[in-house]
Amino acid sequence: MNAKQTVAVFGAYGHTGRFVVAELRDRGFVPLLLGRDAGRLQALAASHPGLAYRVASVDDPASLDRALQGAAAVVNCAGPFASTAGPVIEAALRSGIPYVDVAAEIEANVDTFTQFADRAKAAGVAVVPAMAFFGGLGDLLVTTAMGDWTAADEAHVAYGLNSWHPTAGTRVSGTVSRERRDGRRVRYTGGRLEYFVDERALPTLDWDFPAPMGTRPVLGEFTMADVVTVPSHLSIPEVRTYMAIEAARDLAAADTPAPAAVDELGRSAQTFTVDVIVRSGDTQRRVVASGQDIYAVSAPLAVEAVRRILDGRMRASGVASAGEMFDAPDFLRALSGYLSVEAHEASAQFA
Repeated sequence: MNAKQTVAVFGAYGHTGRFVVAELRDRGFVPLLLGRDAGRLQALAASHPGLAYRVASVDDPASLDRALQGAAAVVNCAGPFASTAGPVIEAALRSGIPYVDVAAEIEANVDTFTQFADRAKAAGVAVVPAMAFFGGLGDLLVTTAMGDWTAADEAHVAYGLNSWHPTAGTRVSGTVSRERRDGRRVRYTGGRLEYFVDERALPTLDWDFPAPMGTRPVLGEFTMADVVTVPSHLSIPEVRTYMAIEAARDLAAADTPAPAAVDELGRSAQTFTVDVIVRSGDTQRRVVASGQDIYAVSAPLAVEAVRRILDGRMRASGVASAGEMFDAPDFLRALSGYLSVEAHEASAQFA
């Protein structure tokens, strides 16, 4: 890999985009700052002397084509991805460069798989959606837990966030997803994504997270992007995700402030534990990841994906999730400076 390869970051001045820009610089890449707001791009470039910026809009394909000139890959950090993913993928296909995004929107990720799978494969362009905390990390953990299994009965992904201070982008993306669902809930059951109406509150259960987190109440049917990424390549008919109640309450509250930096890296005080259990018959396998700040950790996930695509360490072509595109256990080991990942004893949760 050329240590000076240029990687375009669309939405570079957003909360996660700034983490991605910093991570690219730390890895020896040259970030190219893209977005529609010239003033914010100029301000970001001033804080990173030597970096170029280009104004581009998803409503102007020619501007995207110009913006991607000379880039080896593009990372899309600009939500809502229902609006941005399609146009930026189209531009990446025209330019013949890999595309990675950090989308947590279930519907936007479904669109990427359904609308671009054939075209991306025919063009020989790697497209990796949801290469972030939600969707990407869970998929890597489930794939790692599967090991030599070719199929499993169930996969469970429990998110133990001690808090959740959502960014403005998270709130907007959530609104777009709710509008697309038109009041319906979504789950992955019976081998398919199912939309349904249920006026009852989400079910609550106690989840036995490993120490030091311990047993915490979580919301069941709190469905995240893992229900798209995991089944895209693994034979698991039931994929369920759960969210710690305290984090869900933060997200739901209109007055919860945005994340605030507490260290020199710009990370918030938020900590997380992602507890993954896969079950096949009477046998369970369990892998757990823990770390700090779900937005900050999305940056090394996305940048590691770019690095592996550009140096040829891929296991799939076209549109593929993290667990299918890469060697999942090796990918997670490469993030040891950002994540603690351990196999644990099988849980009694689903015995």
